[in-house]
Amino acid sequence: MSLFKGLRRRTAVLALAAVSAAAVLPQAHAKEGQLRIAQQFGIVYLLLNVAQDQQLIEKHGKAQGLDIKVDFLRLSGGPAINDALLTDEVDIAGAGVGPLFTIWDRTKGRQNVKGVASLGNFPYLLVSNNPAVKSIADFTDQDRIALPAVGVSVQSRILQMASAKLWGDAQYNKLDKLQVALPHPEAAAAIIKGGTEITAHFGNPPFQDQELAGNPQARAVLNSYDVLGGPAAATVLYATEKFKNESPKTYRAFVDALDEAAAFVRNNPEQAADIYLKVSGAKQDRQLVLDVIRNPQVEFTVQPQRTLELGQFLHRVGAIKNQPTQVSDYFFDDPRVSGGN
Repeated sequence: MSLFKGLRRRTAVLALAAVSAAAVLPQAHAKEGQLRIAQQFGIVYLLLNVAQDQQLIEKHGKAQGLDIKVDFLRLSGGPAINDALLTDEVDIAGAGVGPLFTIWDRTKGRQNVKGVASLGNFPYLLVSNNPAVKSIADFTDQDRIALPAVGVSVQSRILQMASAKLWGDAQYNKLDKLQVALPHPEAAAAIIKGGTEITAHFGNPPFQDQELAGNPQARAVLNSYDVLGGPAAATVLYATEKFKNESPKTYRAFVDALDEAAAFVRNNPEQAADIYLKVSGAKQDRQLVLDVIRNPQVEFTVQPQRTLELGQFLHRVGAIKNQPTQVSDYFFDDPRVSGGN
């Protein structure tokens, strides 16, 4: 068995375990005082880590006279996250802007899934350990690009957008055939080790930082900020209209908690780094984590930025049917979210 096949098999096992974990969660409809949150891997979920560690959701619930029971679930890939949301296994989904546009488009007029908040602006890097690859134009059929979900993850969508700018809209998915779905930790290990079929990984912090530090041949061949025109929200949180309408106090407590968590991270980067390592169980170097948090290109904010252009691109190439024209089309109204783009 090749290492690539072994990685895919372990990914399948992880996905099955994630589904099994979701199955044991309460299946009742959303209700006040219950909050089930699905997240993935990386520092991009730091606001959730801080909210969990500091019990900020519970705190803001109590301010409204409500006791909130909060459960966190970790899955890998937008499709698994979206499935959990639509089968009422979670109330809040954490994934990339790509999966948000997919589920917004498919549920428009039905469950009406929309964004709740951004988790901040992070540059996502496409890292390759193939010396021959200096840009996306250099990939060949011998390369394999690891990312969370083929064709639908925010990494895949950004790569499609970059491909369209290089080769034209008709070839926006030219590199989809080279993509393989792997959780970030396994993909990072493959890039650092080298010698596998995985020659590139479109990840997120801190995995991309680990790769650049851990393999002298690793280099960034694409930066999401360059594709999107500047600092942009890549990972967001979203929910169904039913949850927002039937659990208004829980919803408000959640957004209040995220906003407080963002301020906490901005003001306490060292403590935030410790919280990330403790809550996530990550084994990354503390200084590397702290460097990511202090990176001037990183901004912790709940307001989405530079998301609309990606949605309009997806509509233009036929990836989604509905055309977003403003942020309020695919994000719920909230003073802390309005004004985004």
